[in-house]
Amino acid sequence: MSDPAPLRRLPVPRALHPLATLLAALLFASALTEGVGLVLLVPILASLDSGALAGNLQLLGKSAKVLDLGTLLVLFIGLVLLRGAINLARNIIALRLETGIVDALRRRAWNALLHCDWRELSAMRQSKNVSLLIGNIDRAGFGANQVFIGMAALVTLGGLGIAALTIAPAVALAALLSGGLVLLACRGMRRRSADLGERLSQAYDATYASLSGSLGALRAIKGLQREDRSAAEAFAGFADLHRVREAFVRSSGLAQLALQGGGAALLALLVWMAIVQWQIGVAAILPLVALFARALPLLGTVQDAWQNWAHSRPAIDATLALIARAEAAREPAVAGLAPPVLERAITLDQVTVRFAGQDRPALAGVSLTLGAREVLALTGPSGAGKSTLADLLAGLISPDEGHIAIDGQELDPPRRRGWRQRVAYVEQDPVLLAGSIRGNLLWAAPDADEARLNAALEAASATFVHSLPQGLDTPVGDGGRRLSGGERQRLMLARALLREPALLVLDEATSALDSGNETAIAEALKRLRGRMAIVIICHRGALLALADREVRLDQGQLTGIDARGR
Repeated sequence: MSDPAPLRRLPVPRALHPLATLLAALLFASALTEGVGLVLLVPILASLDSGALAGNLQLLGKSAKVLDLGTLLVLFIGLVLLRGAINLARNIIALRLETGIVDALRRRAWNALLHCDWRELSAMRQSKNVSLLIGNIDRAGFGANQVFIGMAALVTLGGLGIAALTIAPAVALAALLSGGLVLLACRGMRRRSADLGERLSQAYDATYASLSGSLGALRAIKGLQREDRSAAEAFAGFADLHRVREAFVRSSGLAQLALQGGGAALLALLVWMAIVQWQIGVAAILPLVALFARALPLLGTVQDAWQNWAHSRPAIDATLALIARAEAAREPAVAGLAPPVLERAITLDQVTVRFAGQDRPALAGVSLTLGAREVLALTGPSGAGKSTLADLLAGLISPDEGHIAIDGQELDPPRRRGWRQRVAYVEQDPVLLAGSIRGNLLWAAPDADEARLNAALEAASATFVHSLPQGLDTPVGDGGRRLSGGERQRLMLARALLREPALLVLDEATSALDSGNETAIAEALKRLRGRMAIVIICHRGALLALADREVRLDQGQLTGIDARGR
C-alpha cells in the first residue's frame, strides 16, 4: 500500500502471529489453486478438438500423464472446491486478525491514557479521546482489513500472472505492464482519499465534542428552550460527516469506473493483438480471456483496497500519535517502593508549577506545611491555584521547581503513585458509575464487607441509604441521577473514606449543595478531625469554619495564612 509504516506500527499481539503466518500461507494457496485451475482450461479446451489430450502437456511445471477429458474436469472441480474452502478459512482468519488488532490497539490506547501523567492527561480534549477510542480505532481496523483484502487480490493476481505466462508470455507481460500503468494513473485519487480521511477524522471529533457537550447540558438546554437549536447543531455535524463520506464514495467510484473502462479497453486490445498479430490459437486464447476477465475485477479490488487504506490512514496516524503522546508522559513504575507513610507533615518548599500555554505559573514559589492531623482550607478567587496546590498534595502532579516531601521523604515521581494509595479525593461534580450504591462503594474497596460499608456511610452522614427500599443495592442511574446532589456527594465522601486515607481532599465539594447537605457533610468532617489530614477548597460556609488554618492564594502566589479557632 501507499505507506505501510503505520500498519507496521500497529500492535499485533504475539498470540496472533501464527494466524498472520497462516493467513499468508492461505493467500498463496488460494492464488495457486486459482492459477492452476485456469491453466487446466487449456488442455480441457484442446481435448474438445482432439477428443483426447496426449503428448508433452506441462502441468504445474511437471510432466503430466496422458489425461482424458473426464479426469481433467474432475481435477478442475476439485481445485474450485479446494479454493472455496481455502478462501473461507482465509476470510475467517483475516477477521480474527482484524479484531485482534483493533482490540490490541484500543487496549493499548486506553492503558496509555490511564497511566498517563495527570498534567498531560488533564490537558487533553477528552471528547476527542472518546472519538478516537470508538470511531478512529474502528476505522484503523477497517484499514487493516483493507490491507488483507488488497494482499489477497495482489497474490491472486500474481498467481494468474504466472498462469498467463505459461500460456502466452508476451500477452501476459503486456497485461501486467498495462495493469501497473492503470494503478499508477489512479495515484491522485488515492491522495484525495487520504485528504478526505483527514477531514472525516476532524468531522468525527467535532461531532463527538458537540454531542458530549449537549448531553452534559440537557438541563440547561431545556431550561433555555434551546432544544431546536441544539438539534440543528448536532445534525449539522452529522451532515458534514455525510458530505465527507459521499465525497469519498464518489472519488472511489470514479476510480473504479476509470479502472474498469480502461481495463476493458486494454483487454480488448490484448485479445485483438493475440489473435491478429501473435496468431495464438483458440485453445490458449479462451483461457487467457478467462484469466484477464478474472484479473480485471481483482485489479479493481487492489485499487479499492489501496484507496480505502489511504482513507483510513489518518485515523491510524491519530491513534498512534495519541498513544505516543500518552506513553511519553507515562507515570514511572513503583515496583518495590512502599507507599509513603504520613505521620508528621507534608512540606512544600518553594514549589512552582507551570502549565503549557499559560503566561504565568499556576503556582509560584509556594512554601507550606500541612500537619498529619490538620484541617487546612484553601481559599482565593478562581484561577488562584487552589486546585493545582491540592493536586500537588494529592500526588497527582509534580512541581517544576522546588520540593514536596512527606515526613522528610521526597515525593518524587516514582513515589507519587504509591502516595495516591493513601489519598482520597472528593470533587465538586460527583462521579458515580451506573449500577448500585454497593457497586459504587466497592469501587474504592473491593473487599469491604457489609460492616465496613455501613461504617463508611455512617462516617459520611450518608445513612439515608438504609431508608431506601433496596438499601445498598439501590440502582443509582446513569451518573447517579436517581439521587439528589447532596446524596451523591455524601456517597462520594463515604467511598473516599473506604480507602482509609491519610489525606482527604475536598475540591469545592459543597459549592453546589444547599445548606442542609453542606451541614451534613460538615458534621461528617467534624467526626473525622484528628484521624487524617484534610484539605478543603472552599470560599465560605460551614466547611471553612472547620479549618485549623486558612491558606489564601491569588494568581498562583500564597498571599496569607490565618489561624482559625475550632
